[in-house]
Amino acid sequence: MNIGWGLAVGVGAMTFGPTVIRTMGSILRPAAKTLIKGGMAFYRETLGEIGEMATDLIAEAKAELDQETGASAAPQHDATA
Repeated sequence: MNIGWGLAVGVGAMTFGPTVIRTMGSILRPAAKTLIKGGMAFYRETLGEIGEMATDLIAEAKAELDQETGASAAPQHDATA
């Protein structure tokens, strides 16, 4: 019985395999493309947000450095004079 069952499965796979593979490909391909496009859009938006945050942080750090440099460059007035 095992040999007969194995032969039946093998013949069925050889007969219907190409049709099943084509059918599954036509079903899975659009789903895969949609998933990939969604991932690309998410990636693009995430990078945009990260870039915007980095730009803001750099601007804030530069402003603080400029403020500290300006405060240390200002002449110190001696209160005892």
